[in-house]
Amino acid sequence: MDTTPSSCRKVPSPGHDGAVFYAVIPAGGSGTRLWPLSRAGHPKFLHALTGTPLSLLQATYGRLEALAAPETTFVVTGVAHAAAVARQLPSLPEGNILVEPTPRDSCAAIGLAAAVIARRDPHAVMGAFAADQLVRDVPAFTETLTKAIQGAEDGLLMTIGITPNHPETGYGYLHVGEPTGTGDVCKVAEFAEKPVLEVAKRYVDSGEYLWNAGMFVWRVDVFLDELARQQPALHEGLMRIAEAWNTREREEVLAELWPGLTKISVDFGVMEGAGRAGLVGTVPGNFGWNDVGDFHTLGELLETDTAGNVVVDLGLESSTRSKPTVLMQESERVVVVPHSGRLVAAVGVNDLIIVDTPDALLICPRARAQDVKKLVDSLKERGSIELL
Repeated sequence: MDTTPSSCRKVPSPGHDGAVFYAVIPAGGSGTRLWPLSRAGHPKFLHALTGTPLSLLQATYGRLEALAAPETTFVVTGVAHAAAVARQLPSLPEGNILVEPTPRDSCAAIGLAAAVIARRDPHAVMGAFAADQLVRDVPAFTETLTKAIQGAEDGLLMTIGITPNHPETGYGYLHVGEPTGTGDVCKVAEFAEKPVLEVAKRYVDSGEYLWNAGMFVWRVDVFLDELARQQPALHEGLMRIAEAWNTREREEVLAELWPGLTKISVDFGVMEGAGRAGLVGTVPGNFGWNDVGDFHTLGELLETDTAGNVVVDLGLESSTRSKPTVLMQESERVVVVPHSGRLVAAVGVNDLIIVDTPDALLICPRARAQDVKKLVDSLKERGSIELL
């Protein structure tokens, strides 16, 4: 069934003006629902989790190459991850890794990239794509992104909405409004928070909603104007930082201003308010998207054996440890992540997650995969920093 909102299906599209496209990859967070594999020092975007040798970051970078050259691609990341990002992306210019002193959420990270790009190219079109998402159909993704760029060139703050194929309570939703007349672009009537199951069913059945994938495309001048309207203090700080970015004063200005920047997501800080003002557009995408949010999701994405079991291959060829062995008997729908080098054996168990690392072992039902974050919160409360 085609669940693309009926009001937002194909409209003949004019050409676009060919503005230079800049790709921005925010690479932050520690992936707490993938603990103990994902840690603050080596978060999930640096891991190969999807059955290929590429990390999630490398796959994100690779699928953007069709529209953005390395010179117009930026990664925004933390101090602890900058060296790993440079190693994993050797073709990315060193100056295109924008290092945050501390996490200040996505609005500061994406806003920093927009401000830096605007000083180079004031009318550039930029897209922001999280480093830890999976896209299976790259040509379809490229086609959808091209449509979003057209909407951005018309002055809209664009989102790429994912055509839902089931009621999902873990995602936010976009309520699709009227077509704009440019390609498949429609206005966004409303941002909807993560719903309970009955509401999610109603959204999907209505044919008027898309999943909010957190993929954004806009002209940098349009975004920065809206940032100034809604978050004037954050805008002012970012513009001052960008002005000093390529000077000797960068570190001094960062140290002075960055800790005081408003800590807020770009969804709450800009996009929801812009949506209420009629400034947000969307295009529907259907390209095998997933945000790889927890171990149960990995079990759904990866190839299983005849009993539905999944062993997550982390590409340990670069490790000094020998390849681990997994042995399962009379077990079904078990997700095993072997990362310690020792044998992991399971007998007579079903619907479990087993994650084995050198210093921590996780065992939980697949149905409780989202609750792994609670364990991380408990470790923080206990002060067990070495395990985070």
